[in-house]
Amino acid sequence: MATEGYWADPVMERDRPRTQWPTLDSMIHPDDPVRLVDEVLENLDWSEWEAEYSRQRGQPPIHPRVLAGIVLYGMYRGIRSTRRLEEACCYRLDFMWLAEGRRIDHTTLSKFRVRFKEPLKDLFRQIGRIAIGLGLITLGEVAFDGTRVKANNSRYNTRTAKTLEAKLKILDEIFERMVNEQDAAHAKGSGLGSATQLPDSLADIEKRRASIAELLEKAREADETRRQQGVNPEKNPAQIPTTDSDSKVMPNKEGGYAPNYTPVATTDGKDGFILDADVLPGVNESPAAAASVDRIEENFGSKPEKFLTDGGNNAGQVMSQMEERGVEFYAPVESNQPQPGDPAYREDPSQPVPESEWPKMKRNSQGQLDKSNFVYCPEEDQYYCPRGEAMPFDKTKPGKRNGETIQLRIYRATSCEGCPLAKACLSPSSKGARTITRDPYEQVRERTAARMATPEGRAVYNRRPQIAETPFAFIKRVMGVRQFLLRGLEKVRTEWRWVATAFNFMKLVRAMGKLRAHSSNLGI
Repeated sequence: MATEGYWADPVMERDRPRTQWPTLDSMIHPDDPVRLVDEVLENLDWSEWEAEYSRQRGQPPIHPRVLAGIVLYGMYRGIRSTRRLEEACCYRLDFMWLAEGRRIDHTTLSKFRVRFKEPLKDLFRQIGRIAIGLGLITLGEVAFDGTRVKANNSRYNTRTAKTLEAKLKILDEIFERMVNEQDAAHAKGSGLGSATQLPDSLADIEKRRASIAELLEKAREADETRRQQGVNPEKNPAQIPTTDSDSKVMPNKEGGYAPNYTPVATTDGKDGFILDADVLPGVNESPAAAASVDRIEENFGSKPEKFLTDGGNNAGQVMSQMEERGVEFYAPVESNQPQPGDPAYREDPSQPVPESEWPKMKRNSQGQLDKSNFVYCPEEDQYYCPRGEAMPFDKTKPGKRNGETIQLRIYRATSCEGCPLAKACLSPSSKGARTITRDPYEQVRERTAARMATPEGRAVYNRRPQIAETPFAFIKRVMGVRQFLLRGLEKVRTEWRWVATAFNFMKLVRAMGKLRAHSSNLGI
């Protein structure tokens, strides 16, 4: 038993009535971050959110500022589940204070989170513009990257076209049998439901049939895509997630395969604010790069100066799109032309490479002489082979690069017969002469490679990992976003936009807190 008269008395005894209760505000420390969170929320424009309400008679709704504040603050604190947010509003003082004592149920929060897609974009834009005004965003260097986040779909709930066909066949047989039983019952007058409306059991089967038929159509489309990519769908069929069919089975960051989405983000290099965020259903991030720059300009009135990304997004189409927009592009790119120091480099390409240098020339994955040993002369529109022989333009043919149909220019040697390099140069499938294929993006690729070869270019690009990957690390590690809670691409995109907005919002709150503390120390 505790010694009497020594220990501190309770602030509020549970069974003793009090004439004066402490206020909710007095329970929150004056320097608690939640106060600055509320202050920033108060100074944002909520008119676009308010316009979404019908203002009809009934119970007055909670202002969207309060609900958005709970969702954003909760995400920053690693609380994303609406049931846990409901619990926090009942038992955590910071959430109770932010909600002004309201006990907000999880259904209200869940509906709110998916309803305001367009106003959420405006909130993201407002936060970014405030950060620009404070000098926290400069749009100088930006980094574009993507990651994997698991879909709300078990890794085992996937099916192939073959299994879906078998399942649909069984359901068709069950449905037909039940319809025959219903018709027979009506004929006998036993009255199994209405003759014009399916009974609940049949309606459920019909709904399942429609769902599986939709999944089967997606599986067949995915198999056809694989076939076009050179993969045999009979041996390696596409797996379609059955719970969230918009997701795709792809490699996890932690290893293995599962239904995933690919969230992408473009981050400013000054203080790490996210400038744009999107979610892609597939693996390839390249098609989202130019669209991201366009949205940044639309939201913030200016394009970034330098665009940094990894080698997975160094397609010629992306480089060309950035050049068209006046944005310097930085990504690992190898030149297709011999560079100083290469054995095939020479001032006069019509002169042969010395025989002593032949073993040092680059080989491709098939073991033949690489394309980079062949010099292109734009003035003559022809290549020169390592032997100094001209390879004039021969013809064009259509080709595909990252889903885009382009015209490829083919350059062919006049004759390789008797050439001492023929064995090292020609593949077994060659028809007597070496050919070089040139796509429309060769020139922009060469300009990017030249930029990346400079010390300045390498220094700029070396900042990419820090800029691009830090937000993903924080979002996954601190905010706990390793799996989406919502299903369907559009809802997942809204959820990711909430995540990016919460990330920026709390960065802004912390930055304003530091500025205020600095001003206070200076006596301003």
